[in-house]
Amino acid sequence: MKEGQAKVLSETEFRRVVNLVKKKAHAKRNIALLYCSFGLGLRAKEMASLKVKHVLGIDGELLEEINLDSSMTKGRKQRHVFLTNSRVIDAFRYYLHDRQKQEGILFNYDAALFLSQKGDAFSPNTLQQLFHRMFREARLQGASSHSGRRSFATALIEKGIDIKAVSTLMGHSSIAMTAKYVQDNPVRLKQICTDLF
Repeated sequence: MKEGQAKVLSETEFRRVVNLVKKKAHAKRNIALLYCSFGLGLRAKEMASLKVKHVLGIDGELLEEINLDSSMTKGRKQRHVFLTNSRVIDAFRYYLHDRQKQEGILFNYDAALFLSQKGDAFSPNTLQQLFHRMFREARLQGASSHSGRRSFATALIEKGIDIKAVSTLMGHSSIAMTAKYVQDNPVRLKQICTDLF
């Protein structure tokens, strides 16, 4: 890992954070946030910008596609995120069901998707602090709110997904930017050399 880059989490490390968060306050919200970061590759700014209507249709069903408009993204470039991973879907479903139950008639599609302890929208900074606290409690040094994005990109590349597709999913303007996100996996590199001829 280069100095200053967020740690890429292994599946085991990700599970450790999720299992720890399950035992804490706001578990369903925080698990949905973790899956939003690791399963969709969203930045803290993008997660903080999400509203209920971005993920939930008027029929009460989760949408398959989240449209991040230019005001929500870092590069002011619209992109689509696909809500098709079953674990991400389950995390969102549990969280939204819980919110609808608690808020009842006050449940609002225009409200922030992720609400802070005070009941208002997170700022990107407070969301980064929440991720930092979750990782610190799980004893994962070097992990930050950006770990999800880096882990998302690295996992896709390791599965053999072409870098152009990964770049599109990440919302990067160049493949070179995506390449900086991907962490080299020594085991994978060794395997590549082993299977050459």
